[in-house]
Amino acid sequence: MHEGRRIEVWCSNDYLDMSRHPDVIRAQVDSTIEHGVGSGGSRNIAGTSQAHVELEESLAAWYGKERALLFSTGYTANFETLSTLLSVAPDMVVYSDELNHRSLIEGVRRSATRKHIFPHNDIAALEKLLGESEPEAQKLIVFESVYSMEGDHSPISEICDLADRYGALTYLDETHAIGMTGPTGAGRCEQLGEDRITFIQGVFSKALGTFGGFVAGPDSVLDFVRSKAPGFIFTTTAPRPVLDASQRSLELVRGESGRQLRETVRDKVRLMKRELTDRDVDFIDAPSHLVPVLVSGGRRVKRVSRMLLEEFDIYVQPINFPSVPLGAERFRVTVAPSRTAEQIARFAAALRKCLNNHPTAPALEA
Repeated sequence: MHEGRRIEVWCSNDYLDMSRHPDVIRAQVDSTIEHGVGSGGSRNIAGTSQAHVELEESLAAWYGKERALLFSTGYTANFETLSTLLSVAPDMVVYSDELNHRSLIEGVRRSATRKHIFPHNDIAALEKLLGESEPEAQKLIVFESVYSMEGDHSPISEICDLADRYGALTYLDETHAIGMTGPTGAGRCEQLGEDRITFIQGVFSKALGTFGGFVAGPDSVLDFVRSKAPGFIFTTTAPRPVLDASQRSLELVRGESGRQLRETVRDKVRLMKRELTDRDVDFIDAPSHLVPVLVSGGRRVKRVSRMLLEEFDIYVQPINFPSVPLGAERFRVTVAPSRTAEQIARFAAALRKCLNNHPTAPALEA
């Protein structure tokens, strides 16, 4: 890369540009000056600070749950919570959406419980599976609110209705909805007014722009996870400056500035979809802020990505198997609130040119 070259990134998880918000940066810098860059240990020894306690209290209140528990990453939050809980409930029957994130899959897979994979968002199939299990069996439904590769929403309230009917617990990953939906950005449950979910998982590393993950839910259950989960007990906790930045980002996202950013993103996404439609670019018209652009063929999507970078200074990462099925390769495009109408039009025009230079891949290539 030559000096001074500027690359536009169109697949970032920093959905609201919060990682560059001056107030969030200042919170982390001030905290670093006061507390240093490390954390001092694991949570159960020397790593719990006032910031940990306050952030967990804020999250529990935000989600209307008894408790919240911080983890080093969102992946760890899912894997450790699910694997730890299921390890002491061997008779639990788990029902998992087929498009669940790998962290959810691995958390369930780690246990010896019976598992059922139901077709994506298929309420009828889920109910059939629930009805086939013993009425007295413990049950857990694991799913996401926004699926990042499709950009679609899950039928949360309908799943909660089934959970009520069949006596099941629910575990919902709100990773891609946090900050982006709901009056205060709490996610799809807040948007729907749905408070029946047992466990809600989320992250700071997407719309909140910082780092780490969490789970909110019943106090006694999460206290058990705190006491037993290896990935919580035996790892150094997040440094206080990161948590102070997360707390400040949370305050902003929940307030008026967050509401305005969410509206701006929705407007920019609508503009992006119009620009893509005008240029006959194939994309999934999903209801979320994510825009999956379909570019079938493993080699083809890589070539288009490389051309965008080399000729237009546009970076968008190819999504290949196993993240998506063979033949369903794509770009997962995100539109930050700072994007201009000119940048959006330029991106769509550049993409169209690159697609023209790399026409539809033969079936064997996919």
